[in-house]
Amino acid sequence: MTADEEGKEDLVPLSPPDPDDTAAHASVTLLERLAEKLGGRASVTAVYGDPVTADGVTVIPVAKVAYGFGGGAGRTAEGAKAGDGGGGGGGVEAKPLGYIEIRDGVTTYRAIRDPWRDVVFPIAAIAFAAALPKTIRTLRRRP
Repeated sequence: MTADEEGKEDLVPLSPPDPDDTAAHASVTLLERLAEKLGGRASVTAVYGDPVTADGVTVIPVAKVAYGFGGGAGRTAEGAKAGDGGGGGGGVEAKPLGYIEIRDGVTTYRAIRDPWRDVVFPIAAIAFAAALPKTIRTLRRRP
């Protein structure tokens, strides 16, 4: 064996990158960018808004904030035709829960209630309570 042949044994031929690996890498990159963009917006002020002060009263809004994101990529190869794909998206939902009121050194949390909750739940409870005795009598009559 010559010196040239010894050196060639250590070389490994390189193959072109696998298209599936390229699509997977693109998908990971896309998800990382989405997480970076949305995560950069996640802060204390997203949940506790900027305080507002008027007439000696400070109000700090409180909200429930949810972030979500997703993405994907794909590739199809059929004979001479090849296709690539990709996509992603994200969203944010903020729901007001209440506010913190600071007045004369006293801090109070005040919830913002849904008016339908104050109406629908009591009506549903009354309807259930009214129907319950009749339902029990009907069930007792069955053999």
